[in-house]
Amino acid sequence: MTKDKNKYINRELSWLQFNARVLQEAADREVPLIERLRFLGIFSNNLDEFFKVRYATVKRIYDAGKGGKSQLGGIKAKELLEEITKVVIQQQSDSVDILNEIEQELENENIFIINETEIDESQYHFIRNYYYNEISPALVVMILNEDVDLPKLKDSAAYLMVKMSKSDGANQYALIEISKTMNRFIVLPSKGDANYIIMLDDVIRHCLNEIFNIFEYDTITAHMIKITRDGELDFDSDLSKSFIDKLSDSVKDRLSGNPVRFVHDKHIDSSTLNFLLKRMDIDKNDSIIPGGRYHNRRDYMDFPSLGRKDLLYNKIEQLPVKGLSFDQSIFKTIKNKDFLIYTPYHTFSYVVKFLREAALDPKVKSIKITIYRLAQISHVASSLINAAKNGKKVTVSIELRARFDEAANIDYAEQMQDAGVNMLFGVPGLKVHCKMCVIEREEDDKLVRYGFVSTGNFNESTAKIYTDFTLLTANPKILKDVNKVFNFFEVNYKINRYKHIITSPHYTKSKLFTLIDKEIEHAKNGKDAYINLKMNSISSYKMIDKLYEASRAGVKIKMIVRGLCCLVPGVKGMSENIEVISIIDKFLEHTRLYIFSNNDNPKVYISSADWMTRNIDNRVEVSCPIYDEDLKQELRDLYEICWNDNVKARVINETQNNAYRRDNKSKVRAQYDTYNYYLKKLNR
Repeated sequence: MTKDKNKYINRELSWLQFNARVLQEAADREVPLIERLRFLGIFSNNLDEFFKVRYATVKRIYDAGKGGKSQLGGIKAKELLEEITKVVIQQQSDSVDILNEIEQELENENIFIINETEIDESQYHFIRNYYYNEISPALVVMILNEDVDLPKLKDSAAYLMVKMSKSDGANQYALIEISKTMNRFIVLPSKGDANYIIMLDDVIRHCLNEIFNIFEYDTITAHMIKITRDGELDFDSDLSKSFIDKLSDSVKDRLSGNPVRFVHDKHIDSSTLNFLLKRMDIDKNDSIIPGGRYHNRRDYMDFPSLGRKDLLYNKIEQLPVKGLSFDQSIFKTIKNKDFLIYTPYHTFSYVVKFLREAALDPKVKSIKITIYRLAQISHVASSLINAAKNGKKVTVSIELRARFDEAANIDYAEQMQDAGVNMLFGVPGLKVHCKMCVIEREEDDKLVRYGFVSTGNFNESTAKIYTDFTLLTANPKILKDVNKVFNFFEVNYKINRYKHIITSPHYTKSKLFTLIDKEIEHAKNGKDAYINLKMNSISSYKMIDKLYEASRAGVKIKMIVRGLCCLVPGVKGMSENIEVISIIDKFLEHTRLYIFSNNDNPKVYISSADWMTRNIDNRVEVSCPIYDEDLKQELRDLYEICWNDNVKARVINETQNNAYRRDNKSKVRAQYDTYNYYLKKLNR
């Protein structure tokens, strides 16, 4: 093993272990049955994005003729590509076994997923009518001939590869595209208590003879294939194009990027597979994954509930924030006290209420906000448009390059621009990932600031399933700093000084190092020294090395990391004072929270930044201090609830085996106990 391999876990392999934790949820019989299917969909969707981004990046390194060891944590690019493929093949095999188990358990619940060979006479007529009325008009069928180029297959679309064979050995091939516009699951008429579902793919298989009745053949088969393409955006250098136009063109070009993964039904015959690989110019250096009968299992995220609430998680009633009211002005309420919103336990509607109030209030003169990912139907965007129409000076910094949300952000950017909103399209060379808003309101002939800083996107949809903190504040010190960040967006060459918030790319590393150094100093002086961190990912070797240094000095470090973790905890002489857990449960853990002991006077920050090189050096991020003593204690309480989880917490260790943390203490399930924490808070 190289030195790097001992010190760090490879980023890509660590990410695959994170996705293995998602797959564990699909396998967990304690998870409601339909939710298990949806976790299977999340696993598949995650894997698609992994290949588009991370696998594609490693392949670019390899294709460029570079070994990549220095970039990939001590492993060569070729070795890593092979290891990824090996791990993914095993995970795909496991996922097929899990799916088969879930389908058997669904049958015990009188829910039957049937295929084209199991259709009875009563279902036959329903399916034929459904095919002719709903599927056939939208069906895309491509006949493949030796003298015609293979059509460019769409990224992550599912296709049925059809082979028509004659007894004399002649073959005719065709491709059928599985439409993304149609529901993948077709609910058939129930029979008594029994519910029946058939996949769109199997309805098409059932109707193959009708589709290809102009051809002569003796046998016809159809097997699913899927290709994943490099998701990197390449911008052209045409100076006459606007940034939006360049990005729009690049998003379109992504659909025809280089292939990085080819998934096929493992039962497809070798001659058909070889025909495809040759025509698609896929070689052994691409990831070729034999899979099951069905691909694009991300569609299971939308598996129909069939009215079976008993097979779903109980929906929580989102709670109000004690002290905040929809019947009163939020500005007046937060003027003298900060408030913390913790979605999805609290409703996101407070953020929308804040923006709508700002849009209508005649005293509000300006609104500035950053946007990274918006909901498909965004009340945030409509509030900002409303404000502009009411004569407010509205400035929106929108990150058009938010991966895989580029098209949606372009659409909203154009709508807001048309309404008179001043649009800022990021900073050259940096993504704007911070989440913040500041408004200026005229009070007694002077401008007073109100605003919020968040760990998550201002997105009504994800706020129902992502855990995120939002600080509502009128603290002039914090908001003065936040306003400086907006000034930086407009005047990029001027680097501001910030007295309170911590910002990337200029200060995050140095400020965090200073906070860690103080803990090291306290530990060396025999004082209580600890660091509690919660984040999505940690991959920055510089930050990891600093934590190793703190561990060696005796600082007790607890980390809750949902996703990839390149740090190796618990190694004597390097990281024996570091413990790491990961929580995967009903909600997606998205909060970033940093707590430093500071000699028993804790410093607490919420942040938009993970401890990754991109967040620290290549993005605009904001970590915001919490000054309100009640909120500081609240965040420390919430951290301890998460840390004590012994139901959904996995231990991250050198072996990366994703073992559940189990102990003899009373059961703590962090997400359920967090909800109860706030419920009790309301009743005090």
